[in-house]
Amino acid sequence: MKAVLPGLLLAMLLGALDQTVMAPALPAVAGDLGGLDQMPAVVTAYLVAATVVMPVYGKLGDRYGRKPMMQAAILIFVAGAVLCALAGTMTQFVVFRAVQGVGGGGLVIGAQAIIGELVSPRERGRYLGLIGAAYVVAAVGGPLLGGLAVDRLDWRWIFAGYPPLGLVALALLTVTLRLPAPSREHGGAPIDYAGAFALAAAVVGVVLLGQTREPVFLLVAAAGAAAWLVSARRAADPILPLRLFRDRAFAVPVAISLLIGFALFGTLTYLPAYLQIALRSSATQAGLPVTALMAGVLVTTVVSGRLITRTGRYKAYPVAGTALATAGLALLGLTGGAGPAAVAGVLLLTGLGVGLVMQVMVTVAQNAVGRADLGAATSAVTFLRQVGASAGVALAGALITLRMAGDVPPSASPELSDAARAAFAEAVPPVLGAMAPLMAVAFVLALALPARPLRTTSHVEENA
Repeated sequence: MKAVLPGLLLAMLLGALDQTVMAPALPAVAGDLGGLDQMPAVVTAYLVAATVVMPVYGKLGDRYGRKPMMQAAILIFVAGAVLCALAGTMTQFVVFRAVQGVGGGGLVIGAQAIIGELVSPRERGRYLGLIGAAYVVAAVGGPLLGGLAVDRLDWRWIFAGYPPLGLVALALLTVTLRLPAPSREHGGAPIDYAGAFALAAAVVGVVLLGQTREPVFLLVAAAGAAAWLVSARRAADPILPLRLFRDRAFAVPVAISLLIGFALFGTLTYLPAYLQIALRSSATQAGLPVTALMAGVLVTTVVSGRLITRTGRYKAYPVAGTALATAGLALLGLTGGAGPAAVAGVLLLTGLGVGLVMQVMVTVAQNAVGRADLGAATSAVTFLRQVGASAGVALAGALITLRMAGDVPPSASPELSDAARAAFAEAVPPVLGAMAPLMAVAFVLALALPARPLRTTSHVEENA
């Protein structure tokens, strides 16, 4: 595992970094290529593509091997980066970001599934700190690197670093990664591609609902989800097997991940805008709470991971974590008028809670399934967390807009009137606080989480 870890962490870092580094560069891209109205499409293209392919990568990895799927994801990601750097119009850039998203979704799922195969659930805790650190670096360093590239060089330089780093990751994994042949448990049953398309339609509906607030996309999401349920019941080898959800040790972690994505990202998306518009904070001050939250996540991810490896017990951590996160989100709803420092303190508490839960859910879900379903289980947790995040952004935005009665949109400019700023300041905190009951539901689910022994051998060891 030590030989494989550098390549895996680098691949995971690339996938996580690409979701944050573009945020400060979007205005520069739109100014250069034209099409300011297409900026939301840049974000949507990557998000939809990365989310849609997660279950597909998981299933194909189970059937045909995780190493070739990881290699393919790296190559697609690098190709997308090169195309983005060469884009001549905004439409081309949107399409090329979607290509990069297809690779980025595979990087995240592939890395976690490979770790799940190489390392036993009992020993995985010691690696959670490194995995968490990759996401913290991406969350904090991504916007910084993107801003520096725009200010000092050109936005196209953002994509210049991906090809060499991606090829290094590809070379490392090609040389060091050795996995047994894929499981033949599912035989020659055809993969449920119809279910994959249905899930894709559901994701597109959820994400576009968040971007546009158009009710028609709610119908698209519902129709896609219904079609997936029908396909999953009839297919011989569905993309996300319904039989896995009959096991509480799998279903509960997936449900908790969905709720965490919903509550956490529904909160974080609008918090920087609230600090800048309502409290007149600088961009740097508005970034402080996110940094505090990620610091809390890293601390408790490392500590809980080591304790789980030492004791073999995990249930207490998601129970405590969801309780802390619930308290943090509830306090966030009471911070109206408080400065960035107070908000950062509340989000630090929230981050300490989230760090006790998020990566543990992946470990528990992987512990509940056999090797033949490892990719499907891994992708289910991450996929539904991402779907929850998209739905949370949509609902929070709709509630904020409703409370403000159209006075000002969340993306309003700094030249807002005092009345509009006051309306925004009054509308946002209660909406953010409304996310706390969802985390309370996650707390109840954590209490119902089965406390099973963690396997002490990896799938690779069992196969040998």
